[in-house]
This record gives sequence, C-alpha cells and structure tokens, in this order.
Amino acid sequence: MVGPWASRGFTMIELITVMILIGILAVVAMPNLNVAEGFGATSFNDRVAASLRFAQKSAVAHRRMVCATVAAGSLKLTVDASFGAGTCTNTLAGPDGANPAALAPAAVTLTALPAGPLYFQPSGAVTSDAAGTAPVSFTLTVTGQTPITVNGTTGYVD
Repeated sequence: MVGPWASRGFTMIELITVMILIGILAVVAMPNLNVAEGFGATSFNDRVAASLRFAQKSAVAHRRMVCATVAAGSLKLTVDASFGAGTCTNTLAGPDGANPAALAPAAVTLTALPAGPLYFQPSGAVTSDAAGTAPVSFTLTVTGQTPITVNGTTGYVD
C-alpha cells in the first residue's frame, strides 16, 4: 500500500497474540527446565549404589575387610592392609577410580541408617563393627531418591 494508510508495523491484535503465545510456551516449558536439577541427585544415588557393590565385591575378591564411610555428603572406601588386620587403613578408589568413591552435588545429602561405617567382611556380609560378629542391614538415603538398602547377611545392595 502506498499513501497515508500504509502499514508501518504490527497491529495491537498481533502484538497481544504474540504475547499470549509466549506466555503459553513459558507455562509449558518452565516445568521441564527444573527436571535437570534432579539428574544430579539421581546420578549420585547411582554412584553410591555402584560404590557399595564395588566395596562388597572387593572385600570378597581380596579376602579383606572393606569399610564404607558416609561423611559430609560423600562415600569414602578404605580397605584392610592385610587379611584379618581389623582396621581399614588403606584408601580404596571407587569403581571409576575416584576418591571419595561418590561425592554429592550441591543441595544433595547422603545419610546412613544406622549411622556409622559399613564393614564389608571377606565373607560378603555387612556388619556395624570391625569384628564382624553381627550382620546388620543398612539403609542409605540420598535426597529425593529411593533409599538404597544393603542386606547384612549377604551384602546385597538394592
């Protein structure tokens, strides 16, 4: 068009329509962006479970006690210097070679019940004392995740 009535931009109806579409997209897309925050907790939960399985398998394979300690949002593994030593003094790297075996991301916590280290005995059992007299089942909880259970008599990590 040429003349005084020539179009020189958007009409009010077009602007309002675009604003409404942007609002609808924001409402639909914003909840999906928050999902990414949960991935850190999920991967940490998986690392803790893998590290506990690794500790149990290492204890059986090396015929030495392996200790798993939950402290300050991390899981640390240590191993006996020799069979029957009764003290976990040597550092044991986790399944991916890292130490601590699992380190929590920000705003994620790890707790063990009962509290205290887990002693994976050479037989595969898990106890709450280094002597290995009484197998104890443990539950480890990562913020917002399904708890990890460790069966005391078999050492099975679920």
